[in-house]
Amino acid sequence: MAAQAPAEMDRLFAELAQSDGDGWMRARSDIERAWSRSGSAALDLLLQRGEAALDAGDPIAAIGHLTALIDHAPDFPAGFAARAQAYAMAGQFGPATADLAQTLALEPRHWPALTQLAAMLEEAGDDDRALAAWRASLDINPHQPEALDGVARLTARHTGQDV
Repeated sequence: MAAQAPAEMDRLFAELAQSDGDGWMRARSDIERAWSRSGSAALDLLLQRGEAALDAGDPIAAIGHLTALIDHAPDFPAGFAARAQAYAMAGQFGPATADLAQTLALEPRHWPALTQLAAMLEEAGDDDRALAAWRASLDINPHQPEALDGVARLTARHTGQDV
C-alpha cells in the first residue's frame, strides 16, 4: 500500500485536530487522498469502480469490485472501508462490522470507519457503544457535523432530553 511517510501523516492528523483556521481542511483532503492510493493503478481502479457502484446505488456490484481489491491488497484500509459501506447498503451489517474492524485494525485513525460504526451501532440501539464511537471519531477529526450531531443526540437521549 502506498502511503505518506508516517511522520507526514502524524503531522496531517495533528493539523486536522486543530479547531482554528482552515488548515484542517487541507489536512483532511491530504489524508483522504493518501488513503485512496494503494500504490497500484489497477487496484486504485477497483476502488474507483467500487465507489462508483456505491454512488450508483448498486451495493452488489460494489461488493464484487471491492472484494477483488481486498483479495489483491489485504493491507489496504480503503478497500475494507468502502466494502463496509457496500455491505451496510445491502443490509449485511455483520460483514460491514467485520470490514470496519479490519479497517480500524489497519488504520486506527480512520475516522470515517468510526463514524460509520457509530451510525450502525446507533441504528441497532446500542447507544453506549455508538456514543463511544462517535466520540472516538471526533477525537481524530473534530470537524464532522454528523458526529457532532450523533454525540448531541445520544447525550440528550441519555439525559432524557430531546434534540
